[in-house]
This record gives sequence, C-alpha cells and structure tokens, in this order.
Amino acid sequence: MFSHVMIGSDDIAASKKFYDATFKAFGGPEAITDPKGRLVYQHNGGVFIVTQPINGQPACGANGGTIGFKMTPEQADAWHAAGVAAGGTSCEDPPGPREGSPYYLAYLRDPAGNKLCALDVIA
Repeated sequence: MFSHVMIGSDDIAASKKFYDATFKAFGGPEAITDPKGRLVYQHNGGVFIVTQPINGQPACGANGGTIGFKMTPEQADAWHAAGVAAGGTSCEDPPGPREGSPYYLAYLRDPAGNKLCALDVIA
C-alpha cells in the first residue's frame, strides 16, 4: 500500500545523526543524500525520507501520528538506545512487552519531534 514515508526537519544534520544511528541499530544503511539535500533511507523494500519542508514553513511532528518500524525486540532495544544517544527523546512507556497485548514496543521522538515506534509481535 505505501510507497514511502517522508517527514520534515529543520535541522537535516541533526536528523542525519539520529536516523543514521537508529537505522544502523537494526541493520539499515546510512542515508543517501539526494541532490535536493533530502536524506533517503532504503531498507527491506521500504523508503524513508527526511526533508526540509518544501513550503518553507517550520517542520513539526504530527500530533497523534506515529511512524512504526518492524524489528525484533533486541533490535528495538538497540534502536531505542541509539536514538537517545543520537539526540532523540524516549517517550511512552520504556521499551518492552505490553501487558495484555502481543506486542513488544519502543517509542522515540526524533530531534524534530516526530514520534517513532519499534514493534514486534511476540505472542
């Protein structure tokens, strides 16, 4: 259904540091920077792009929006730790299984405020 996900950032260098670290934690590559200065990540058939907003307005995280990445619990823990070390902020509950659900989850906000989730079905 999806061809790609694109998010905005006012600080591409901070975003590159954050996303290079978090993607490396689950086996993804560093960004390719395209001719327009956008960061392009391609992994397991998915494409994730970080760009300065085309309309010139400040970037902002979607209130209520979350972008999820599928990975194992071990990858999720490494992803979360790498994200915090690279300028992200932990949010929601700490990484781990969720009581009453079949999910292992970890949540971060990137330097621009976008909410991200690592998810695995463990039951």
